[in-house]
Amino acid sequence: MRVHQYEKAFLWLGAIMLVVFMVALVITSVAASMHLPGRAGEVDPLTINSVEPFDNPGVREVAPGRYEVVLLASAWVFNPAEIRVPAGSEVTFLAAATDVIHGLHITGTRVNMMLIPGQISRNTYRFEEPGEHILVCHEYCGAGHHLMSGKVIVE
Repeated sequence: MRVHQYEKAFLWLGAIMLVVFMVALVITSVAASMHLPGRAGEVDPLTINSVEPFDNPGVREVAPGRYEVVLLASAWVFNPAEIRVPAGSEVTFLAAATDVIHGLHITGTRVNMMLIPGQISRNTYRFEEPGEHILVCHEYCGAGHHLMSGKVIVE
């Protein structure tokens, strides 16, 4: 008889945990505006260097306090390797890979994207405080993977 009570307790505990996890998921996705980076489109990785906006990677001001960073990842290099934005600005990253799967993570932020050849990834983040953030590839991409880095300088 006692075993049956333990089984019931574990079933109820599991059901309660599922509800708690669902509530946490809704709160983070709706109230805290956390979501997966969006897939912004597709592009041929062989001709990406000649397709707008990837033919001219870099930082552009699209509106007062709003910037767009077009970034390309290829064999152990981010282009551009240094990104400068003013503090308090909202930055939208448009990124793609030219050769193999790369990762894009900006330390100290929630910017974390997979860069898959042929796919354009998009993520937006507001940089409130001045400082320097390291830009790293978090997906093993070959022998020079450990050299693939850059920085975001918030002025």
